[in-house]
Amino acid sequence: QVQLVESGGGLVRPGGSLRLSCAASGSGFSLYVLGWYRQAPGKQRELVATITSSYTITYVNSVKGRFTISRDNAKNTVYLQMNNLKPEDTAVYYCNAMRVIAGAKVNYWGQGTQVTVSS
Repeated sequence: QVQLVESGGGLVRPGGSLRLSCAASGSGFSLYVLGWYRQAPGKQRELVATITSSYTITYVNSVKGRFTISRDNAKNTVYLQMNNLKPEDTAVYYCNAMRVIAGAKVNYWGQGTQVTVSS
């Protein structure tokens, strides 16, 4: 069992920066694929970035060059550094931990943190 708690959201002006953190409790953190997803009002949840246990990283095209995902296995924490934020980045951001156990995908989600980009 893994519990995820996000922090770091807030209100920021266009062009500003925020760093989201997601702290995990439970065992096996280093084995999980970690991801950040977001959901804007009236839209489906979308994948923003992932980082595997071997540090392979992927980003959705709309955030490439602006967002950076990282993980610190010693602190059981995954981060999302968001720079040059745009109004369209406004959403609730969710942390995800995924692992395949006995052939089945196991997913854990945080409660979400609101990011609002507005002047």
